[in-house]
Amino acid sequence: MSKLTLRPRPRGGRWPVALAWLSLLLLAGAALMMGSAGPAHRMGLVDLGSAFGWLRQGAYVALAAAAMGLLTLIVASLCKRAQPALVGGLVIIAVAGMMWTPYHLQQRAQHVPPIHDISTDLDDPPTFLALADAREAAPNAVEHPGERTARQQRDAYPDIQPIVLSLTLDDALSAAEAAALDQGWELAEVGSERIEATATTRWFGFKDDVVIRLSEVEGGTRVDVRSASRLGRSDMGTNAQRIRDYLDALRARVE
Repeated sequence: MSKLTLRPRPRGGRWPVALAWLSLLLLAGAALMMGSAGPAHRMGLVDLGSAFGWLRQGAYVALAAAAMGLLTLIVASLCKRAQPALVGGLVIIAVAGMMWTPYHLQQRAQHVPPIHDISTDLDDPPTFLALADAREAAPNAVEHPGERTARQQRDAYPDIQPIVLSLTLDDALSAAEAAALDQGWELAEVGSERIEATATTRWFGFKDDVVIRLSEVEGGTRVDVRSASRLGRSDMGTNAQRIRDYLDALRARVE
């Protein structure tokens, strides 16, 4: 008569596996809430307050997932269960990756001034004409905020300056329009000496407006750019970087 062989019960029983699954479920929930907040607002499914609420709640769930991942790692390690321990470690790493972007944005916000309207000409900023109505309907003003904002810009972004192209006005206008299209902006108007366009951010779909003014000067054509957000007090440096990227692209196209 053969003897019945019983497998030894794994140390810790089902607890390490159950904790691993719980940490994975929390991680999936956090990723869903944080990842869908921007697209849901961009598609008009939720308002901005609700979208930010999803982000905040998703961050809390992510922290809970990290705590559960750490508990899984400790319990599984004590029980010498390799697979649940690996899951716990991976959940912790995944949460760290998810939290990096909000942390980076928060750090950047602390190192830039709380302004949202940037111009290469602070004495006479280019004005919005074609986009004036759209900006009137938004919280932020159509007009440049004034000297206080200009002073903050000079201190934070001294490199934001106009450029001079060794081109005729017509050729410079063609290059400026092409560079704007290369940025993926939606053109609102192309005049004889100015271009107005709207840039839409990828994640939340925020609308920022850009006006490009060209003027004939000795040696070519001067290009001034103003980029302003329709919503929010601080742009976390987005408009300044947009102007830098655009002028770099314009220089590259001309050269």
